[in-house]
Amino acid sequence: MNRKLRFGMIGGGRGAFIGAVHRIAAAMDGQAELVAGAFSSDAARSRVSGEDLFLDPSRVYGSFQEMARLEAKQPPERRLDFVVIVTPNYQHFPPAKLFLESGFNVVCDKPVTFNLAEALKLRAIVKKTKKVFVLTHNYTGNVLVKQARDIVRSGALGAVRKVVVEYPQGWLSTALEKTEQKQAAWRTDPKRSGAAGAMGDIGTHAENLARYVTGLEIKELCADLTTFVPGRKLDDDGNVLLRYHGGAKGVLHASQICVGEENALSLRVYGEKLGLEWRQENPNELIVKHPDRPREVWTRGNGYLGAAAKACTRIPAGHPEGYLEAFGNIYREAFRAIAAEVKGLPQPADLDFPTIDDGVAGMVFIETVVKSSALGAKWLKFPKR
Repeated sequence: MNRKLRFGMIGGGRGAFIGAVHRIAAAMDGQAELVAGAFSSDAARSRVSGEDLFLDPSRVYGSFQEMARLEAKQPPERRLDFVVIVTPNYQHFPPAKLFLESGFNVVCDKPVTFNLAEALKLRAIVKKTKKVFVLTHNYTGNVLVKQARDIVRSGALGAVRKVVVEYPQGWLSTALEKTEQKQAAWRTDPKRSGAAGAMGDIGTHAENLARYVTGLEIKELCADLTTFVPGRKLDDDGNVLLRYHGGAKGVLHASQICVGEENALSLRVYGEKLGLEWRQENPNELIVKHPDRPREVWTRGNGYLGAAAKACTRIPAGHPEGYLEAFGNIYREAFRAIAAEVKGLPQPADLDFPTIDDGVAGMVFIETVVKSSALGAKWLKFPKR
């Protein structure tokens, strides 16, 4: 394209963490600019957030409904190319549905919707409108996550036997939600977060990361969810046993009461010939484990990496890349798809970002885990949707 893509944002105003992350990631490659937004359901808060971002006041709205109605009337030279939804979970489906049906492409934070029923409806809308829908499971944008996936795909591991994925945090080890901390308040509220707490918030990241790298689909699972903090309404700790199609076994652990842990997402994959290990807190290293010689530490920015890893490496070896760069890689791929849609061209065949199908899989995961735990950690088949 001969211009930047134009986007609007739903949510992400003052006091919001993830909105700023999305704005940084979207601006990283200089391909898009924020021009409109409904940053809060409170019109005054939305207005001051727009002022913070130096936006045209006429394009800062008090509701996403108003934004969709008025932005759809913009002339082609001002029209939005996509919207970004960064609200709590229960506010994902209504704006996504409205903007898709109003002719806009959508980037949405995870999990995709409040429940599975909404996710299935949204997938049907995406297919009907033929608009681009991007789900920001951002960890898949890491350079060495892509390298790990390529190693598995190459067959170098042999058949995958064991998958261990963990996501421990400690920030909710006390009743932080009772202090009116915004991020804690909505994540522990079943009316806003959905059926799961920690397992919905970060367990879905763990499940998505394991599936992205290994390509394995869950056949059955057995889950045990616990709420340790008194008075909390949703799980703050969860443990899941997994059986994959093809015979591999897995363990998934997600917790927000692990005192002292910050953001310790990690993945270990063991095949017949090799093992792989990647940790989010040290994302610039991939450990390759052999049965008969010392383990290797692969680092980003080097010539021995594969094409996918090289394509999303931003700076030379020895300069660390992490969370924001991975987010930026998701957006850069999204821009390829959105630019093609805007120009009326076919979608590139090699796009690499999470889609509505990943969102549906995440909601199936949440629903099945919650049901299994409620039945006393019963093994349940993982339904295909």
